Amino acid sequence: MGNVEVSFRIVDVFCERPLEGNQLCVVPDPGDLDGATMQALAREIGFSETTFVTEAVGDRYAMRIFTPGQELPFAGHPTIGTAFVLASEGRITSPATQVVTAGEYPVEVDLVAGRARMQQLQPVFGDVFADRDLAARAAGLGPSDLRDDVPMQLVSTGLAHLLVPVRDLETLRRAARDEARVGEVCRATDGESMYLFAETPDGVTARMFDWEHGVGEDPATGSAAGPLGAYLARHGLAGMPGAVRIRQGEQVGRPSLLEVEVTAEGDAWRVVVEGGVAIVGHGVFRL
Repeated sequence: MGNVEVSFRIVDVFCERPLEGNQLCVVPDPGDLDGATMQALAREIGFSETTFVTEAVGDRYAMRIFTPGQELPFAGHPTIGTAFVLASEGRITSPATQVVTAGEYPVEVDLVAGRARMQQLQPVFGDVFADRDLAARAAGLGPSDLRDDVPMQLVSTGLAHLLVPVRDLETLRRAARDEARVGEVCRATDGESMYLFAETPDGVTARMFDWEHGVGEDPATGSAAGPLGAYLARHGLAGMPGAVRIRQGEQVGRPSLLEVEVTAEGDAWRVVVEGGVAIVGHGVFRL
């Protein structure tokens, strides 16, 4: 490749202050890097995602998203964080449209408030998962630790996650990821992850158990928060439809806050996910 320098930014997303939330590496101008090099850089950084902006002009931009293990068609915190970086550097105007493999997503950035928001795709409610025993064991719990009044269900607003309702916050904190069994559940459902959640007095607390993307437990998962908001609205949980605050990441030392609004739009739901963003560093890859 010969001495190529490619600059990057390090961003915390869904954070209430810097050095919290979910870490993201944004490469605003990757030049002619190929997919294999992008994947290698995502592995090098080791965050749950790294984004490469392939085009940015006016109020539109396109990007590719990589975990340490693979490329994704859509992801939540990369959307919020990349939009914020591009707007802060004057590379796009806000509101803007983000183009990724999964489709087009409207985004808005508020640089003064240090926040960004995205409208996700229409929620698609997939299969209900009936194997309570396997799901519970994958989360290091027993079947009675899962709620039985609402289903475990696959929901997608661009990326499908299996939503797993857990009895209470204490049970959620006790959960422990069993990678092999989480993989079994995700393969059986075609889900990206198991997204466990418990209602709390001030909203919902969630944990995301991943199985093959080199993430493990994700601190903040915007692509699962939107589906969870739609699920809560459909089942009338946590005061939804309306607005809900989802806390995540506490147990991996990265407390995160994801704010989700779900409103009825005809016979469908409009899903908006919002959060705080802090740009905490920058650097250069030498290739």
